[in-house]
Amino acid sequence: MSSLGGVRQLLRHPLRSVLSILGIAVASAMLLDMVMLSGGIEVSFAKLLLSRGWQVRVSPKGTLPFDTEATMPGATTLLAALRADASVAQAGPVLGTAVYARPSWKPDSLVALFGYGIEPGAQALYEVTAGTDLRRGDQDGVLVGDVVASRLRVQPGDTLVVVGRLDPQLAASGIERRLVVRGVVRWLYDYRGQPSIGTVLPVMQSLAKSRVQDPASVMMVRLKDSVSTADAVARLRAALPAVEVRSVEDLVVNFRERLVYFRQLALILGSVSLVVTVLLIGTLLTITVNERLAEIATLRAIGVQRSSILRQIFLEGMTLVGLGGSIGMVLGLVTARQLDAILTSFPGLPAAFSFFVVRPQEVLIAAAVLFVTGALAGLWPAWLAARAPIAATLRGEAT
Repeated sequence: MSSLGGVRQLLRHPLRSVLSILGIAVASAMLLDMVMLSGGIEVSFAKLLLSRGWQVRVSPKGTLPFDTEATMPGATTLLAALRADASVAQAGPVLGTAVYARPSWKPDSLVALFGYGIEPGAQALYEVTAGTDLRRGDQDGVLVGDVVASRLRVQPGDTLVVVGRLDPQLAASGIERRLVVRGVVRWLYDYRGQPSIGTVLPVMQSLAKSRVQDPASVMMVRLKDSVSTADAVARLRAALPAVEVRSVEDLVVNFRERLVYFRQLALILGSVSLVVTVLLIGTLLTITVNERLAEIATLRAIGVQRSSILRQIFLEGMTLVGLGGSIGMVLGLVTARQLDAILTSFPGLPAAFSFFVVRPQEVLIAAAVLFVTGALAGLWPAWLAARAPIAATLRGEAT
């Protein structure tokens, strides 16, 4: 019996075979998506944090970067301590705070913004897309994101009136700065639609009106190439006990713990897809074997070996898996893109973040798991066919 026999047998019942193949394709697509989801979150998050090569984050004690409004006092002193460490190649302070802007066409109203205070020569937060970057000590310049540029109708060279944090009792602010837009930038960690601006750190500190002296929300640290990240983090933690020092690996672990339900969801749905595949293949092949018992018994009676019968039925199952799995892999890649667009639209997630990351090894893992599952599902019907008693089967068919 040739290897094409599996295809010929499936063509005997085209509608049933097509429906089974489509069912396996859907299960395969779900399996691939869940494999991508289980590992894609961590890969995407780590890639985002390392996009500019800064391996360490220093934040207020007991917090994650920008997880709360907590700030660290004495940013200048802390920055000097970091830069004095032999393992540190570069360090840059960042202050995040709420600010407001007055639209030029409606100066009596305020638009809420998120403000970054940065040091232009040591930043890992943005990429300039139009205009120029800020310069160190530029007290009159501001960078705006695409959302702000569009919403406030400003471009490089225009003036933007920025208002500091409002007094909750007076509903007013005593600090107002007229800043010149130096450039339009893409903020790497902003969520979709987040209106953000950036100034040099002293300007944003004055707008924040913080009770903390010389505040910063986080310090970005880039290590020297020859330095071990783990060793550098341990040394910085010992030297700076008043702050939290975390590597990107530490942040990924924390992020994984926060999104553990996504991994659990991936495990559950992936398991369901495998169960569906087993049931589809097992059911179809069992029905096929029962319909062909007389044919199988006749082949056995004229000398066809059991191994040939077993191989024939097994090939039918593998044909189903091959056709359904191939369609499912393509379908999975398409649906992953759509699902990713939905999930990443949730508030608070960086626009550059992705839940589904396409990696060759994950496609291979999904294909291998599907193949093994399909093979196991086809073994039982194939064994039943090969073990069918010849005489009893022929006598039963004759009567």
